[in-house]
Amino acid sequence: MKKIIVLPAYNAAKTLEATVAALPAGAFDEIVLVDDCSSDGTYELALRLGLTARRHPRNLGYGANQKTCYALALGRGADIVAMLHPDYQYDPRVLPFMTGIIEDGICDVVLGNRIRTRAEALAGGMPVYKYAGNRLLTMLENLAAGQNLGEWHSGLRAYSRAALESVSWAGNDDGFAFDSQLLFQAAFKGLRIGDIPVPAKYFGDASSISFPASVRYGLGTLLAAAEFLINRSGLLRTARYR
Repeated sequence: MKKIIVLPAYNAAKTLEATVAALPAGAFDEIVLVDDCSSDGTYELALRLGLTARRHPRNLGYGANQKTCYALALGRGADIVAMLHPDYQYDPRVLPFMTGIIEDGICDVVLGNRIRTRAEALAGGMPVYKYAGNRLLTMLENLAAGQNLGEWHSGLRAYSRAALESVSWAGNDDGFAFDSQLLFQAAFKGLRIGDIPVPAKYFGDASSISFPASVRYGLGTLLAAAEFLINRSGLLRTARYR
């Protein structure tokens, strides 16, 4: 199977080279980076590193970045697409295991779970309010979708080609709600979703959203859950679920 890793990047010049260097050798056929109009030379660095790189002419948002990533990967013949935040926060050594679970036909979607234990997550530097929000939202999302995932908010994910082709992610939010919407769509389609533990660390140059943005993200996640429940009940069929 052809495996492509996609890096949705925004002002990631300080961490991109370390992220790429940490990728397991031979685990992927191609690395695709999409730069969401960074101001720090992320795109130019990606070219120097020999990555397949594209640049948005203006900042479109995290969800819009992923849309470009997945469209490029599928267009380049990927059978498995892995998405990794290029901020050197996630340990990419688990990627061959994630893609292997898909390649062996066990799951259609695999997430990296940062929260193996509360102590480990907090010791890695995860802010307490983010930990609490992650736990609460993940619990509600699992209840709504009938899943048992360790977390719904990971920046390390792998999808089979069939999984990406079976849901209407192109119509999803251009912001941070994109991730939850895509997982709810996958659950609605009955796709097999799993996760594995992944070490993660927080540090100054790692990407992080502010507290107000985190609140907006939480509200977007709750709206995504509500939309899923409405569609599952049959009361309404929105465009994302057609």
